[in-house]
Order: sequence, then structure tokens, then C-alpha cells
Amino acid sequence: RSSRSFRAMRSSSSPTRACLRSSHSASRRPNCTTCPSTRPTASKTVISETLFVLVICLAQVLMLAGISQALVPAFIIGESFHDTTPGTLVWYSAAYGLTSGTFVLPAGRLGDLFGHKRLFIIGFLWFSLWSCITGFAEMVEEAGGAGTVFFCFSRAMQGIGPALLVPNGQAMLGRAYKPGPRKNMVMSLFGAAAPLGFVLGAVMASLFAVEASWPWAFWSMAGVCLALAAVSVLVVPSSPQTKRVGHESLWMQLDGYGIAFGVCGLVLFNFAFNQAPIVSWSTPYTYFILIIAVMLLAAFVYTELVAPHPLVPIAAMRVQTNFVLGCTAAGWACFSIWVYYSFAIIQGMRGWSPLLSSAAFAHAPVSGFAASMLTGYLMGKIKPHWIMFISMCAFFVGSLLLVTAPVDQNYWYNTFFSILVMPFGMDMSNPAAIILLSNSVPKEHQGIAASLVVTVVNYSISLALGIGGTIEVNMNNGGRDILAGYRGAQFFGLGLGALGIVLAAAFLLQSYSRTPLTGKAS
Repeated sequence: RSSRSFRAMRSSSSPTRACLRSSHSASRRPNCTTCPSTRPTASKTVISETLFVLVICLAQVLMLAGISQALVPAFIIGESFHDTTPGTLVWYSAAYGLTSGTFVLPAGRLGDLFGHKRLFIIGFLWFSLWSCITGFAEMVEEAGGAGTVFFCFSRAMQGIGPALLVPNGQAMLGRAYKPGPRKNMVMSLFGAAAPLGFVLGAVMASLFAVEASWPWAFWSMAGVCLALAAVSVLVVPSSPQTKRVGHESLWMQLDGYGIAFGVCGLVLFNFAFNQAPIVSWSTPYTYFILIIAVMLLAAFVYTELVAPHPLVPIAAMRVQTNFVLGCTAAGWACFSIWVYYSFAIIQGMRGWSPLLSSAAFAHAPVSGFAASMLTGYLMGKIKPHWIMFISMCAFFVGSLLLVTAPVDQNYWYNTFFSILVMPFGMDMSNPAAIILLSNSVPKEHQGIAASLVVTVVNYSISLALGIGGTIEVNMNNGGRDILAGYRGAQFFGLGLGALGIVLAAAFLLQSYSRTPLTGKAS
């Protein structure tokens, strides 16, 4: 009887013991991908939640559409400026990627201080304004002005729009959802918007370029952004902003010196690599700009180490953060080389029109959606580190298929399957990186976590195009062997994909060395 009483006493305390065991087990988990998550408190109905997520995803759609709308019809745009040199055509996409990556970090900090919704709406308005202005570049050329310079400058200013939109949109999603399956699925849907946006932008820009005039693609973009700014006022809930310290100046809380050094250093560093294919590295100002950029970036690192409110908390960055950003940079740099030279070979070597080239990518959004749903499902089953590793393999395989495809090969072989595989790299790496970083930083710094991912993605796209252009120019035998130049750049992209696999594998092994293996993957 006494033993039964003792067991009963133990049984009565089992809820407390279970809670303690659950708490202890949760503390050992590296992430919280299996915890339940609910609808955001600001979204009282499914409809309001759907509209909120839809508008944020549309920001991602438009960011990728902004890249493809000048990438696919690049030769037609260049012809209107009477300049179709490869280095110049690269700038059409690189200028946009340069600013959409460089200004993301300041945009995240501004969102933290002044409210993410406010910056999100301003981003749509800015995107609309400079999309409209970019469309007038052809008229500038016809009036005797420098149409190419006007177009590239306007593209750079246009890129600030998505730099304001995407990180603040991600931050609002990060703040609205607690870690769990619902957040994983929403982040996966956000990632699925990337290939959809790229293909939509490519198709619409090609239709306007072939059937009407390419500026209408930019004017249409302006109208869409303006409409979404108005919609955002109604459907996006207000987000809390970081409480400002009263005795400190706004300059210090913004990390003004960090912004100045960081933005200037990143812009000049990228400019040097993208200008080199046009004027060559033997031109003195190219490497002079590069030296200044390195000095400014060194000053930025020092500033971030001593600043009271660093834009990038370098001192607090962990090994996990560095691995995530390194994998993201290598994978998306591989993607940028892959997509640029895919269109270069399909249009330049196979003679396809811009519209037919866009149709070749029609299955990419379907593949991307499947990858995003798979990612949302796997997030609760396996480590996000595995998802990052799989995504790097997809980047590498997609690049390998295209670089080994003969020019005269049937589309349904390497090219089709390369386009089928590559979205798995895009849509598995992005949600994994966002969740790994957003779950590892305090709630009030969600803007910084989202900004880091978007900065690395966009900046690596722009920088890789510049380096790829330099390789192309130096391997095409003065323009007499175009294919050799393309292949040289493609093999560079393949190497970046291999680097991503190496980093992801090291990241995965490091996670197991830090967390003991258990019966169930966490």
C-alpha cells in the first residue's frame, strides 16, 4: 500500500516534472520550428491575415521583377541607346542590385526607429517614382543626352525602393508570427514569390519591348507600386517601433557614421568591379576607387565595433550567423551568373527572342512554389542547416547543367532541367536563412536580421555580375570568341556554387558538434 501511495504521489507531480523536462528539452533545441504558432494578434480574421501576407509577398515579387525587366530585354534597351557592349548591358541589372543591396541595412534601422509600416509604404512610393523616371531614358537619348547614363542612374535610384520594402516587410512578418509551423510556411511563401516575380517581370518587359516600347514596362511598374502603397495603408497593421533613447541624438541611434562609411564603401567597391569590364583594370581610377572602398569598409568595421548602436552588431555575431550569410552570398552569386548568362546564351547564341526566352522559364514559379512548400514542411522535421545544404546543392546542380549544355542542344535537356532545379536553391536558402537569423536575434532587432539576408542576396548578385563580366571580357579574345567568354563566367558561377556546398557542409557539421545527436532531428 505504501508503495502504491508513493507512486501516486509521483504521478500527481508528473505535470510539474513534465513541464520541467519539456523546458529543459526546449533549452537544448537549437531552434523552435516545431512549436505551435498562431495568427498575428493584429489580424483578427483569415482575410485580414491573407491580405497582409499577400502585400508583403508582392513586395518580393516586384523586387525580382525589377531585376528581370531590364535583364531579359537588355539588348533591345541597349539598341535604343546605340550601345550594346557587354559591360554596359551588365550595368542595367548591376546598378539596380547595387543599391537594393547597399541601402537595405539603413532601411532596416530606420524601420526599427520609425516603424516598419511607414518605411514599407515609403518604399512603394519611391519605387513608383523612379520606375516612372527610368522610362524616360529613351527620350533623353533622342533629345541628344546620355541615355545610358541616365538609365543606369535611374535604375540605381529605383533599387532603393525594394531596399526599403523587403527588409521592413520581412521584419513585420518576423514580429507578427511566433516561431513555429505557421511562421515557417509564411516565410516559405515569401520565398516562393522570388521566381514568380522574376518570370512575371521578364514576360511583361518582353511583351512591352517586342509589341510596344520597353519604357512601358517601367511605367506599368510605377502604377502597380503606387496602387500597392495605397493598399498597404489599409491592410498592413502598424508595427511597434524601438523606443528611442531621449538623451542620445538621432545620429547616434541611427549609427550615422556606420551608415556613411558602409554605404559609401559598398557602393565604391561594387562600382569598381562593375566598371572594370568596360574600362579595364589598367585604368587608374578603377583600382584607385577600389582602394578607397576598402579603406571605407575598414572604417565601417571599426565604427561598428565601438558604436553604441551598431548598424551591424559585429561583436555579437556568432559563427552560425557568419555561416548563414556566407552560404547565402555564395548561392545567390552563383544564381546571378547562372541567370544572366542563361539569357545571354539563349538569346545571343541560340537566337531566341526575349519573349520566347521568358517562356523558357515558365515552369520556374511552379518549381519555386513546390520548393517553398517542401521547405515549410521540412522546417518542422529536420534542421534548417540541412535545408541550407540542400539549397546549395541545387544552386550547384542547376549551374552545372547549364555550363555543360552545348549551344545547339535541345531545350528539353539540360536547359529545362537547369531551370527546374535552380528555384530549389532560391526558395530553400532564403527561408532557411531568414528563420535561422530571425530566431537568433531579439524581437526588437528583427529589422536587422531581415536586412542582413536581403543585403547579402542583392549585393552578391550585383558584385558577381561585375566579376563575371571581367572574366568574360578577358576570355572572349577581344570579342572574337563570345562563347569562350560566356563559359568562363559560367565556370566562375559554378565555382561559387561549389563554395556554397563546402560552407553549408561545414555549417551542418558544426551544428552537430554543438548539439548532441538525438533520436529526433531538431
